[in-house]
Amino acid sequence: MNFNKHSGLDGQHAFLSASKYHWINYDEEKLMATYSKFQAAQRGTELHELASKLIRMGIKLPKTKQTFNMYVNDAIGFKMYTEQILYYSDNCFGTTDAIHFKSNVLRIHDLKNGDSPANIKQLKVYNALFCLEYAIKPSEIETELRLYQSDDVQVERPEPDEIFYIMGKIIDFDKRIEQLKIGG
Repeated sequence: MNFNKHSGLDGQHAFLSASKYHWINYDEEKLMATYSKFQAAQRGTELHELASKLIRMGIKLPKTKQTFNMYVNDAIGFKMYTEQILYYSDNCFGTTDAIHFKSNVLRIHDLKNGDSPANIKQLKVYNALFCLEYAIKPSEIETELRLYQSDDVQVERPEPDEIFYIMGKIIDFDKRIEQLKIGG
């Protein structure tokens, strides 16, 4: 049999895919609600890509209280890098939306597009990953974490002990996962 080629779909996933077969149990209302979430997630991905391009190109947006504009303008103002991977191990790494480190001040910003309340703990994990990857003690730097969502900016300056605690968890859990991988 000569199967049809669909090369334009390589790496793509359909909303009604076989691997996510749960949709066969949906009624129309559940389908519509789930598809709306799917579209929102796609829009969020596109907004993150746009924000990253604007930041890299240094294109500021009109100064407003809109989440997206505040995030882009602040990242440009602080000369931040976008979509930076922070790596501890193959078991623990993540990609920051925006990050900057200079003169012993670490800034990590995160853009959230959804309606569900976001949690600053994600940024604290990035903070811990940064310290682990670059061998920096949280007590020797200043850190400012910013979460942009719903036309508001949540700012936190975490205590070094909290970041040390997360670093310890990462180290301990990574070791345990490695033991499990070899049958321990």
